[in-house]
Amino acid sequence: MLTLFFSMSGGETHHDFPADGTLEEKVSRLIEERAATPAEQIYCAGELLCGSAILPQFYARRGFRSAWFRGDSLNGQAYSMIEFLLSAEKEGLKAANYHSARIEELAADIDLLRKRRADLTAGLGTDLEMLLTDAFLLYGSNLLSGLVNPETIKAEWFIKSREMDLPALLQQALDSHAIADSLQKLPPQHDAYTNLRGALAKYRNLAYKGPWPQVPSGETIIPGAQDPRVTALRKRLQASGDMPEQDAIPDDIFDEDLEKAVKNFQIRQGLDADGRVGKNTLAALNVPLEARIRQLVVNLERWRWLPSSFGENYILVNIANFELDIFEQGKITLNMRVVVGNNNRKTPVFTEKMTYLEINPYWTIPELLAVEDKLPKILKDPEYLKKQGIRVFDGWSEVAKELDPQTVDWGSLGPGRFPFRLRQDPGPLNALGRIKFMFPNRFAVYLHDTPDKAYFSQSMRGFSSGCIRVERPLELAAYLLREDPEWTSEQIQARIESGERTIIHLRDPVPVFLIYLTAWADGDGEVHFREDIYNRDDPLYNALMTLPPGNKFSR
Repeated sequence: MLTLFFSMSGGETHHDFPADGTLEEKVSRLIEERAATPAEQIYCAGELLCGSAILPQFYARRGFRSAWFRGDSLNGQAYSMIEFLLSAEKEGLKAANYHSARIEELAADIDLLRKRRADLTAGLGTDLEMLLTDAFLLYGSNLLSGLVNPETIKAEWFIKSREMDLPALLQQALDSHAIADSLQKLPPQHDAYTNLRGALAKYRNLAYKGPWPQVPSGETIIPGAQDPRVTALRKRLQASGDMPEQDAIPDDIFDEDLEKAVKNFQIRQGLDADGRVGKNTLAALNVPLEARIRQLVVNLERWRWLPSSFGENYILVNIANFELDIFEQGKITLNMRVVVGNNNRKTPVFTEKMTYLEINPYWTIPELLAVEDKLPKILKDPEYLKKQGIRVFDGWSEVAKELDPQTVDWGSLGPGRFPFRLRQDPGPLNALGRIKFMFPNRFAVYLHDTPDKAYFSQSMRGFSSGCIRVERPLELAAYLLREDPEWTSEQIQARIESGERTIIHLRDPVPVFLIYLTAWADGDGEVHFREDIYNRDDPLYNALMTLPPGNKFSR
């Protein structure tokens, strides 16, 4: 592998150029010389250029002209670039990832030499030139599609991120003198991203006041109680802005204002808003402020992994929030609770189009579930299959023959030894309930009804085997078929009661987005947090905080 070192300081190779000509002209000549020697890796002023393969092509297309100098000084676009880099923290990114310290140092050196009317070396200017270009391409890429590749942290994220020809964008920005404007348009333009970015700024400002007070553990604190821990509770909720500062009140009395503040806090955490400070509410109260800031940072990154637009009408399921929203023209028109995959059978993040729904569906039980869940129950109760309306077939083909369960040696079966297909008949016991909603995908994940309605009353709803159970399937079906006169709510209900299996194709397929967000901010400025049920926040945060390889390189 060929590696080039382009720094002009610290005893590294020096190139002599005629003393005449501006720094801009000298830099342009040296760029052409460097580009003549292709390299897989380019180190410039001790820092690895992440765009090593792109930079020579970029400069060749512009005739090797300097992009960032005019005469003997940096041009206005260079200063705009530097200023924009230093604001990376507001996006939840680190300016240090984009050569910011070295760029500032070199810019200051050149400015000082120019003021002293000293010799401006082409090497120093070219180092700065190429670092600025690399910074634009790298920072632009991270704003556009994220710094971290979801695959590297096993995020089970299968939504394709945004793409753009960044070298072409840089050239266009230089031509139009619009570096800052071009970079500002690269992050997601969704209101949700803008709100979340504002929440990050808000919480970082809160951090200047010091850490949040902790509420001591103990029995549940109920409204109306007098408890010495109420003083800490009040201070904690005031610190996060859930209640205003108050004077001339008994701090240890759990009054109505404090109850209102507790309920507001519980809503923001996705907890039951009962106003009582029990185990779950206490745990959420005692999550440190710095941990909440980290949540905001990682969810800004997740938004950068999402498409620039979801379309005008779509279904959005936030797995970590256990809720489904239907959006029309940017507004939520229908909302309901859902049950998602448990920690062993996680619901993946992906998008597909819903094309049909099925009334009174069969449930063909996946082999893994058949072995792990159903086989132990069959062995324990020989009548289990009959009671549950589950039929047995001798294979997975369409012409597979149905078998008498009594003729199967269930005790000989297990992982890797289960040649049968189990299928549950439509009916009240069917695990899919009375309706399933299909958006064909490689994960065999879909939305469906369920006979187990009790799960919807719980605040934490990660109980399924990967598919998504919906709280109000009839209402969802009526919405999806609202423009089809053949299928009113009454007609859908009648077909359910008939027991007849029916497939209904949607006239207009609906995009479905299954996403995973553990923090967001609404339009009113309220910041919401959810438990990281799949333990994905910490690996992502650690990846975001790791400097790219090659930075601070030392020969």
